[in-house]
Order: sequence, then C-alpha cells, then structure tokens
Amino acid sequence: MSGLLSSLTLKSGASGAALGTPASLARLPARIAELVQAQDLASERLIIRVQLALALALSMLYVLAPRPVDAPMHLLAAVPVALMCYLAFVGVRFAFSLRGPLPGWFIIPSIVIDMGLLIGLIWAFHIEYGQPPGFSFKVPTFAYLFVFIALRALRFDHRFVLAAGLAAALGWLTLLIAGVLSDPQAVTHNFVDYVAGTGILVGAEIDKIFAILIATAVLTLGAMRAQRTLIAAVREEAAVKEIRRFLSKGVADQISGSEMLIEAGHAVERDAAIMMLDIRGFTPFAMRVPPADVVRMLTSFHARIVPIVRGNGGVIDKFLGDGVMATFGAVEPSPMAAANALRALDLVLEETAAWQASLKDQGLEEALYVNAAVAAGPVVFATLGDGDRLEYTVIGEAVNLAAKLEKHNKVEKSRAVFPAATFLLAMRQGYLPAAAPVPRRGAMVAGVTQPLDLYARLA
Repeated sequence: MSGLLSSLTLKSGASGAALGTPASLARLPARIAELVQAQDLASERLIIRVQLALALALSMLYVLAPRPVDAPMHLLAAVPVALMCYLAFVGVRFAFSLRGPLPGWFIIPSIVIDMGLLIGLIWAFHIEYGQPPGFSFKVPTFAYLFVFIALRALRFDHRFVLAAGLAAALGWLTLLIAGVLSDPQAVTHNFVDYVAGTGILVGAEIDKIFAILIATAVLTLGAMRAQRTLIAAVREEAAVKEIRRFLSKGVADQISGSEMLIEAGHAVERDAAIMMLDIRGFTPFAMRVPPADVVRMLTSFHARIVPIVRGNGGVIDKFLGDGVMATFGAVEPSPMAAANALRALDLVLEETAAWQASLKDQGLEEALYVNAAVAAGPVVFATLGDGDRLEYTVIGEAVNLAAKLEKHNKVEKSRAVFPAATFLLAMRQGYLPAAAPVPRRGAMVAGVTQPLDLYARLA
C-alpha cells in the first residue's frame, strides 16, 4: 500500500536521491516524463483510495458479520487494533497525497509498514485464541498478502511491486522463524498433523513463500510491460497533440477519424469556397525591420484571423508567408460554404482594421494593409505525396481564381473582391453583407481569359 509517487518525479530532489529515477523515464524528454509522472501520480492516488475502501470494508465486515463463538470481542483485540492502525496510516498518506507527490524515501518504508501490520496481525491470532504459534499459519488472512502485492501493480512502477513481494516473502519467513523458535516441538514432518492440528510444516511454509515470489515475479513483469505501454502511449499522445498544432483542425480530425489507411491519391470533389488573405507592403517591411519583429507581426495577425475562420466553419489550409489560405466546405462538406466564407470575410476586414491600429502599440510604424478575395466553386480535396510524406491540399478553379482575385485588389484599389456568382450563391445560402459591396462589371483579371462580374469591398 505504500507511499506516494515522487520516486518518478523529476522535480523532486529527495525522490531521486532516495530511489533514483527509473531509467525508462530518465531517457525521456522532460515534457514526456512529466506526462508519465502525472499518470503515475493518479495511479498512486487510486491505490490509496482502494486501500481506504478495503480498510473500511474490512472494518464494516468485522462489525457486522457474525463472529465465531470463540472470537475475541473486545476493542483491543488484534483485528480492530490492526484495522485502526492501518486506517490511520492510509489516511495520513491520503492527506499528503492530495498535496502532491511524497518523497521517494517514504515509499519503501510504507510498503514495509503495510506488510508488517498484516504479518503482525497474523502472528497475533495464536495469542488471541490462546493457541500454539503454529495456529497463526492456518488463518486465511494469509491471502491478503497477495492483495497487498497486487495493489502495487496499479502503479506503473515495477520496483514497488517487487518491493511489496519481497517484503511479504521476508515477512512470512520472519513469521516462520519466530514460530519455530517460539515452539520447536511444534515442528512436524507429517502433513496430516500439519493440516489437522497446530504443527508447523516448514516445507509447506517455504512453499507459501515460493508462491509469494512467483506471484511477485508475474506481477512485476506485468508492471514492467504496463510501464512500457504507458510510456509508448504517452509518447504517441504527446506527438499527436504536437502534430495537430501543425495541421488544420479539420484536416487533423480527418486523419485521426479515418477508418482506413490514408494513402496518396485519395481525392473527393466538393462544392467549396476559398479565401485568400495577403498583407500588402510586407516585403519592404520585412527588409527594413529585424526578423523578430516580422515574426511578432505575423503572429499577432494570425492570432486574430484564425479564430474568425474557424468560428465560421472554415479551415486554415496554409500559412503562405505573409498570406493565409482558408477553405470552407472542402475538408467537410457544407451547404453554406459560400455564405460562411463571406461572413468570415466581413469579420476579417473588421478585425484587420483593429490589427493595423495595434501595430503602433507594438512599436511598428509601418503601414500594412490586408487584401482578401473569396471564390466559390467545385474543388478536389486530395492527398498528395508518397508513402512517407503526405499532404492534404485543395485543387480546383476556385483556388486559382481566389489567388488571382486577391492580386486584382491592386487594380480595383479595394480591400476585398469576390465574383458576383459567389456573392449571389452566398445570398441564397442566407448571407447578409455587413456592408454593401460595389459592383465591378466586366472586370479583366490577370490570368483569366474572360471578363468577370465582381463585387468589391472598398473599406
């Protein structure tokens, strides 16, 4: 039952000094080790709760269950005294565990005390009942030694399972030696006398010790495997969390939720809307200011834009240096892709105005402006690459058109442009513009062979 977790806590100097850090944890990156330690601390607290529940259940059983007619009935009998001591000891450990990991030097003594209380209770039976020492070797309480050892297997540290098993084996060996020394005449070589009477059959007690050691070995191996599995699982979980930060949320969900292995060439066609954003004046700005200021500016820009895109059902497809490409309805089909994209555009234009004003508060005097474009139409959401390196991307005329329209803002001297067809489609999907866009009929867009009817946002 045992002590608390700090032997695995890299932050605890006392723990490392007393028991050392398991080699499997010492080789891990600090952030992974901390995750493993958190799981281990939760396991230790679970052990203590199980111990408390076990002690309370045994106490209730002692009070409520019918007793043998020859059982001692007073409060100072061995069983109630042992239970009270055990409850008090576990209660103290539980209180300290709520404050954090206990130092490692507390763990092994705790295991020894747990086993000592149980062995002492078993020894006390022959005294309570006025019988020879051999009487204590027959009580069924012996089985609780295995319970105490098994409890340690709830913790992802095989060292403490091993310590509990060795403590139980040494305790039973001590009990055997005490019994033989107390009553040498009780030693018997007759198995029937041993089973039917109070004789001590040394071989039978050695067999019990051997059974304890076998059970300990099995549970220790199980705990070692559990620890390796835990570390592998925590590594994978941490890696997935880190990788998800480099992927758009929708793409990450597609990967993690796929029932089949994702391979290059997988593609689905969807009606989607594409938004392109670009910071005007970025190139001369990046040439004049330190790189750290460039990164700080981009980070502040993305921090404002990304929540707007996600809040309107969009997915950030790429960060294009000083630009952003977002998709609506490409990763997950949506009947309101165009409407969602233009709603997001309205909010982006409003937010970028506030962002431009905030640059002065950051000590950046450069005049930076954000241009945008939205285009809706059929796209292909596809997986490209080879077996070792895959990437989701969106391919289609809407993607190409959105990129060309974003550049067309220079011609229109506008903040954002979008095709009239996209605007009308969004209106049919329930979109209400935040500001009336200005029509541009028959606009010639670089890279587009036919004139286009556009709408522009000038402010």
